[in-house]
Amino acid sequence: MARRCLVAANWKMNMTLSQALPFAEQLATLASHPAVEVAVAPAFVALFPVGQVLCPRGVALAAQNCHAASSGAYTGEVSAPMLADLGCRYVIVGHSERRQLLGEADDFVARKVKAVLAAGMAPILCVGETLEEREGGKTLERVLGQLQASLAGLRREEGAQLVIAYEPVWAIGTGKTATTQEAQEVHAHIREWLKPLWGEVAQQVRILYGGSVKADNAAQLMAQPDIDGALVGGASLQFEEFSAIVEAAKQAKK
Repeated sequence: MARRCLVAANWKMNMTLSQALPFAEQLATLASHPAVEVAVAPAFVALFPVGQVLCPRGVALAAQNCHAASSGAYTGEVSAPMLADLGCRYVIVGHSERRQLLGEADDFVARKVKAVLAAGMAPILCVGETLEEREGGKTLERVLGQLQASLAGLRREEGAQLVIAYEPVWAIGTGKTATTQEAQEVHAHIREWLKPLWGEVAQQVRILYGGSVKADNAAQLMAQPDIDGALVGGASLQFEEFSAIVEAAKQAKK
């Protein structure tokens, strides 16, 4: 079955509100296409005003994180129902920066996945190996292990809403990118791993590639049969670069 491509911009901890709003006006011109959906994940402080610009013009709003609890005494945290109320369609969970820098374990990521689904949004679940694991031949062991732990207890119908982002940690922000063959190989293994778990739903799950995605490598990556889009970091902060990635996706997924 044909899966609609998703190109998602992860701004990370960049852009003040005064910078984000005019940039959002530019991004709103990249309204989602029948074959390619565009989503933008600004910082929490910019979510609502940026969403007011993007959502009416066909660009989806995403959040960069959420807490696993729906409410409670968690000072400084943001819950999935709060994000859904702002109009978010997606929430990024399990990003390697949060796993490495903030110590988020797979079981906590699994709780976040369920919280996002319970609030009516789609989780973009990030998985990926370090350079040491890649060089040690442990890529699939690490990636599939993260998936198994993070998707524990998820029902088949919930799986249909899931987006997976394969982001090799060694390629994030380094300028290094997995070759198209390396990326496709991991994506194909992920889909094969999902089949016994969810049956035909495995063909519906979108699997994105992330890790130094740029205009000059996007077309080749997204032309691969199991790569359904991109989670874009640094390049999403430059309009010309990000718009070129979106255009590459449209051409690849015609």
